[in-house]
Amino acid sequence: MKDGVDLGSASEFITLLKSANLTSGSGESISDHMYRMSIITMLAPPSLSSKLNIPHCTKMALVHDMAEALVGDITPVDGVAKHEKNRRESTTMDYFTKSLLGRVNGGISGDELKAVWQEYEDSETPESQFVHDVDKIELILQMVEYERIHERKLDLGEFSWVATRIVMPEVKAWSDELLKEREEFWAGHTHTTYTDEGAEVRAGSLEYYSKPAAKTNGSA
Repeated sequence: MKDGVDLGSASEFITLLKSANLTSGSGESISDHMYRMSIITMLAPPSLSSKLNIPHCTKMALVHDMAEALVGDITPVDGVAKHEKNRRESTTMDYFTKSLLGRVNGGISGDELKAVWQEYEDSETPESQFVHDVDKIELILQMVEYERIHERKLDLGEFSWVATRIVMPEVKAWSDELLKEREEFWAGHTHTTYTDEGAEVRAGSLEYYSKPAAKTNGSA
């Protein structure tokens, strides 16, 4: 212990996070995903950066999938209900923040990480809703990138419907531009596009990527 920091617990926590470097089912590692999201938050247009706490959003992007270092990248196709996914991830975050980081800086650091993660999960604050939108735009970016890499031999259009779950107009405009570029890339070639009014989406996907519930009577 040095200056209130349990170096052993902190080191074990950091070592566990190395698992986040493993490639997820999407072909991108969890670390790649969170890092790219954190950069995207910093690119927020003035109409958003003027009213959002962007450094807090960046921190949230770096924390939101941290539990996947242990539980893995659970997706709708894995057949795990969202409430069970949330339970596993919450239990893992408690292990990270209470068991491993409970003696680091008097437990303050762990409490702060858990609070940021929980804010993202609750999706009630403007910052958390923005980061949820960023999560979706990063998925759309992956989709477009992989299709280009595979030169139209890979059609990932089944993921394009995620754009219909984006909430903030500024992020939606970016998504629209990306999907427009995708249509230009696929011009003259058969490809898949999913929308709210379009083809059926994978079972469970709507639950995983649903829009945050509307606030009523000024409540969170």
